[in-house]
Amino acid sequence: MSIWQAIILAIVEGITEFLPVSSTGHMIIASSFMGISHLEFTKMFTVNIQFGAILSVLVLYWKRFFQTTDFYFKLLVAFLPAAVIGFLLNDFIDALLENVVVVAVSLLVGGIILIFIDRIANDTREKPITFGTALKIGFFQCIAMIPGVSRSASTIIGGMLQGLSRKQAAEFSFFLAVPTMAAAGGYKLLKTYDTIKAEDIQTLLIGNLVAFVVAMLAIKFFISFLTKYGFKIFGYYRIILGLILLGLIASGYKLDVV
Repeated sequence: MSIWQAIILAIVEGITEFLPVSSTGHMIIASSFMGISHLEFTKMFTVNIQFGAILSVLVLYWKRFFQTTDFYFKLLVAFLPAAVIGFLLNDFIDALLENVVVVAVSLLVGGIILIFIDRIANDTREKPITFGTALKIGFFQCIAMIPGVSRSASTIIGGMLQGLSRKQAAEFSFFLAVPTMAAAGGYKLLKTYDTIKAEDIQTLLIGNLVAFVVAMLAIKFFISFLTKYGFKIFGYYRIILGLILLGLIASGYKLDVV
């Protein structure tokens, strides 16, 4: 992977991590089109640059992280389902990361669900997030282990189905991303650290820096856009992209990650 390829992937990560369009799916697509070999470092890179993205949440919402201890316990409760299931299914998830067909189908189905949810879920007033609500959102997050589903979309939808407003559900999704993505990135780094070369460290640092800057801009845009317009545009985007990918695959275009 060249530095420029790393920068492109980091930009894709920063833009899509907190949008309901699947950052993992988009990085798999970008890797496929750029012909990046799906070696262990590539897999680790696509997970590790999420550190840069979650740092943007800490910077933008730093005051919210100095709340009562309940705030942290609720994040822990919401994080636990993904921690347990992710650990048990790690190898299976890794195999899915190489399958563009899974991404295409997930984008298509997820887009339809987003449009449906946008129509039936009214934007209600903010209400306290209980431990039960946090746990349910945590189980919704597990659905995003399928590439193309979107962690952001699954957790926001999970929150809205519990009666949270769009903005409240989106912000809790951002907060939940911190322990979830830190654990995923740390675990992947621990598994592959002995394969990292000296030049790879520079690539990781640049990737995280780019993802951090781009993610900050994306979060500000997303909250404003979501509050005003809802999910529909993201749903249509997912459907169109999914159909394009399925069309390319059906026509024989080689999209599988090498």
